[in-house]
Amino acid sequence: MKYARNIIITVILIVGVVLYFLYRNSQVKNASTENAVKVDTSTFLLTVFLKHEESKTLDEIQKKLKETGFYKKFPPPGIEIESWKVVMGIGQVVVLKVPVTRLREVNVALEKTAWGSYKTEFYPTYDFMPVYRQIKDTVDNQIRDSVK
Repeated sequence: MKYARNIIITVILIVGVVLYFLYRNSQVKNASTENAVKVDTSTFLLTVFLKHEESKTLDEIQKKLKETGFYKKFPPPGIEIESWKVVMGIGQVVVLKVPVTRLREVNVALEKTAWGSYKTEFYPTYDFMPVYRQIKDTVDNQIRDSVK
């Protein structure tokens, strides 16, 4: 009888521990879901390096861009410019917000208008600032909690 009682107590303790860890795990998953950074999957950022063709002067580059209609055709209509910077010694860096179905249009626009003036490079990009802010807030909260 005593042996059966010990088994029942052990089973109850094991079930209790398992339920506790299942509950705790669900709380962690809920917290990580609540803190997740929202991402728009219908568009993506594309960083385009327009490296100056160094064999040409700026006037020659501008002439070629005018001939090809670069500033009229790039970026294609409906493609949003996030930023456009000049990087001395490199050329220009353009970050575009591109609908996922329109990548080919961006590529073709550059092939038809930029080549001959620029060497082009493309890099899929994402905005790290929301992630950084989330990490920073978590670290700041941990520091604040440890001081209390």
